[in-house]
Amino acid sequence: MVTHAAANSFRPSVTFWGAAQTVTGSMHLVEFGKHKLLLDCGLFRGPRNEAKLRNSRFPFHPDAIDAVILSHAHVDHCGNLPNLVRQGFRGPIYCSPATRDLLEVILTDSARIQADEAHQARTLHAGAAENDVYDTFRYDAAQTIRQCVAVAYDHPTAVSDDIQVRLVDAGHILGSAMVHLTMTKAGNDYTITFTGDLGRRGLPFLRNPAPVPPADLLLCESTYGGRTHQTLEELSGLFRKTANETHARGGKVLIPAFSLGRTQVVVHYVRRWMAAGLLPSMPIYVDSPLADDIAQIYRDYPESLDRGSFEEHGDPDFLDGPVIHYIRTPAQSQQLAMERDPCIVVASGGMCDGGRIIRHLKQNLDDPRCSLVLVSYQAAHSLGRQLLDMTPTVRFHGRNWNKWLEVVELNGLSGHADQDDFLAFLGPLAGKIGRVRLVHGDLAAGEALAKGLRAVGHSDVSVPLPGETITL
Repeated sequence: MVTHAAANSFRPSVTFWGAAQTVTGSMHLVEFGKHKLLLDCGLFRGPRNEAKLRNSRFPFHPDAIDAVILSHAHVDHCGNLPNLVRQGFRGPIYCSPATRDLLEVILTDSARIQADEAHQARTLHAGAAENDVYDTFRYDAAQTIRQCVAVAYDHPTAVSDDIQVRLVDAGHILGSAMVHLTMTKAGNDYTITFTGDLGRRGLPFLRNPAPVPPADLLLCESTYGGRTHQTLEELSGLFRKTANETHARGGKVLIPAFSLGRTQVVVHYVRRWMAAGLLPSMPIYVDSPLADDIAQIYRDYPESLDRGSFEEHGDPDFLDGPVIHYIRTPAQSQQLAMERDPCIVVASGGMCDGGRIIRHLKQNLDDPRCSLVLVSYQAAHSLGRQLLDMTPTVRFHGRNWNKWLEVVELNGLSGHADQDDFLAFLGPLAGKIGRVRLVHGDLAAGEALAKGLRAVGHSDVSVPLPGETITL
């Protein structure tokens, strides 16, 4: 149990327990008087033993947490909620309605993956069956959903008598939210804004992010601090060149993508370019049953989409059509991996460390007709990062593989704000925000963004250490 003197004060404090100088395991503890709130509760991804330790133990008692406020449904922000619930958390989980719907499919899928990993790592008790572990994770996921309280955007909601939360659209994925907390004591208001993952300008798919609410303390993500994304025109030109040349060679275009968010953006734009005659007509296969389920939830929230863009381009369905095929069963996936006709495959596993993209890589890495288009963030030491290296071979699954296909990186489809976006969003708020703490980014990205924010007038900006506490 970690005790902070600030917790006994009437002034709010924030302790950065996850996604501090890293992009995984988002989790920040807000303490105000007797209240303890958690901003996100994400899974930490990293070396197996470290991940197991960090995900299984919390630096506070879970039953002491009054409420969780969830920014969105990516597993690095929500994936450890079932463990929090298993260890005694019984409070409400505030999130947007779309996030609540997405959590049901995301956490169920996460339960299956965690059960598989537990079984493979021989962490089960003697005599326990794999299904017993899966049932346990699935029960915890279902209980987590029952504790969710859906809160509409821009609808202030009382968390307690002296704490109010307001969610505003972050424009990152469907249902993503910035969190604005107002805490009141003895006539004094203290405010905190947490951006979660902040979306972009100029990538028509979802609505643009809402204005960032001013606050005494801003917790801002910094994933792409110091970097800028390709423009839509630049990435369109590069993708079209790659896809056209691959099609002419008779090869396949492989696109590893996270099932939530990135897959939907990729499918939408590839379909749009194909309908406009900018790409040759060929099948688009989405090899991810999870992405299929998520696409249906996107269809349930048309008000969250940039409808003007869809209507302008004559694309009312946006995730469907005769050229799009969703692959659900493992047998169908294996058959697709063996297929040699030109096609576009969008497969689960954005960093190539797991998911169905692995079977496609095994079958096509040594085929010089094919291409691999990386559209997601590639963490250090991930297989995706290794594939970007200029080497003739790559090692995974215990052997070396010839890397003869073309490898192309596209960062223009990212759902994260870049350096220019951050400065555009936060520059006008200089003087209206007290302190800025940069999270969800590596140290270099955080420091680059901090330098840019200081240049536009934010005087108190820093990158907190894991476990560091700041008091308002």
